[in-house]
Amino acid sequence: MIADGGELALVDVREELIFSQSHLLLARSVPLSRFELNFPALVPRRATRIVLCDDDDGLAVQAATVLSRNGYSNVQVLAGGIAAWAAAGFELFSGVNVPSKAFGEYIEHVEDTPNITAPELERLIRDGADLVVLDSRPFDEYSRVSIPTATNVPGAELVLRAREIAPSPATIVVVNCAGRTRSIIGAQSLINAGLPNKVMALRNGTMGWSLAGFTCDSGKNRRAPAASAKTLEWAQQAAWRVAQACGVKRIDRAAVEQWRKDETRTLYLFDVRDPGEYEAGHVLGTRSAPGGQLVQATDQYIGTLGARIVLVDEAEVRAAMTGSWLRQMGFADVFVLAENGSETGWPPAPMLEVDSPGLDAAINAAALSEFLARDAATVIDLSLSRNYLHKHIPGAWFAIRTRLARALERIPLRGTLVLSSEDGTLARLAVAEAASLTDKPVRYLSGGNSAWHAAGQAFSAEAKMADDAVDQWRKPYERAGDVKAAMQDYLAWEVDLLPRIARDGSLQFGRFKPQLPREAR
Repeated sequence: MIADGGELALVDVREELIFSQSHLLLARSVPLSRFELNFPALVPRRATRIVLCDDDDGLAVQAATVLSRNGYSNVQVLAGGIAAWAAAGFELFSGVNVPSKAFGEYIEHVEDTPNITAPELERLIRDGADLVVLDSRPFDEYSRVSIPTATNVPGAELVLRAREIAPSPATIVVVNCAGRTRSIIGAQSLINAGLPNKVMALRNGTMGWSLAGFTCDSGKNRRAPAASAKTLEWAQQAAWRVAQACGVKRIDRAAVEQWRKDETRTLYLFDVRDPGEYEAGHVLGTRSAPGGQLVQATDQYIGTLGARIVLVDEAEVRAAMTGSWLRQMGFADVFVLAENGSETGWPPAPMLEVDSPGLDAAINAAALSEFLARDAATVIDLSLSRNYLHKHIPGAWFAIRTRLARALERIPLRGTLVLSSEDGTLARLAVAEAASLTDKPVRYLSGGNSAWHAAGQAFSAEAKMADDAVDQWRKPYERAGDVKAAMQDYLAWEVDLLPRIARDGSLQFGRFKPQLPREAR
């Protein structure tokens, strides 16, 4: 199926941390615990050929039942789970976003992307060299930790804005991220576009900076300026030259509308601009997918192999550059729609439904507060563990929806069992499941933790873990224990991906070389 060229969604329904320890290369992680929330955007077409994976523990069968109930008509389960895949002699991979991470290593290898070490960059900064450091991550990541002097220019924005930041060809341009992939792809984007400056990737990003003994900044707010008319003209010409070399094509709204009606092919419509621009106005039906992140984590956006992909950006630059990378990653049908739309805000995410949604089991924040005041309720929070550990309703226990049975063995239940989650949606979906596991009455907090906060109620950070936090993979700098060792292990894992990808054989990266303008040769 993987090799036949047809559409295929290969979906692993185990929890993300378990998935990260061992999985099929092209599998997308959609844990059963949040399946109804995350699956429909990832695999929107109901007739898509779908194969579900698990540890041969019944999770995939449960997911198949949910999909069948919601109109998905071509669903199969991998017999024997991932252990059977390994037993048949095929490769399994650790980590997350593996195809994108491996692609970054491939590009550095075939393009010999120039790089600079942290000590070399620190010396240039200290000496006042003519250079700019461009952080290619989303703003929230940049704000948390950044290289001193760095300006935030998310990956897809680099070709659009770099010349505005570094108008002199004599200025050295260094691109960084947290590790390797976005540094490499960002630097090579500028090189492919023909930026006349000397361009380098910061080897190992902010992790490499920290491992070298240097201190990162925090809380910075340096953003790239808007592109002038002259810069925009250069960027459009440069980006489209790259896109054409990679086989990306332009498309108009009429063709998009025809594809929307085509029930035989999956269509992804991604707005690759900055999320703020998307919120201010976008084409109806598009999903916000900033271009740098789309390349960095394709498996979180594109669930169906062989689908059509339309990238929307009225300036074309970000869509053209993003499309060039997707084509080289092996996505065959990639198009650019140079339009904007009038829909504003954030449209509601599509969601699957369960048999018993629990609509009659709602409780509001005031009622729950009263229950807790007289010790008449036990709260279980089904939020992601990262969100739970940050803040939650006082006294609430952390649990994972699909592992409630084991969690309930650890929780001394008193009074009514009340489920909560970030916005209450997941808690509502889990009511019937929880009710089947206990003789206590089960309710859910309408609006979840957001409603609790809106009602002026206090939060707590005191953790009561009824289960291990296997629901999320943690970045190296988020892990407990020896953070530097975690960083070193992570960077070594990235570098070691290429030979394993070659052994697997199911990913075929390509290389397209645009003709550079004379000034950049």
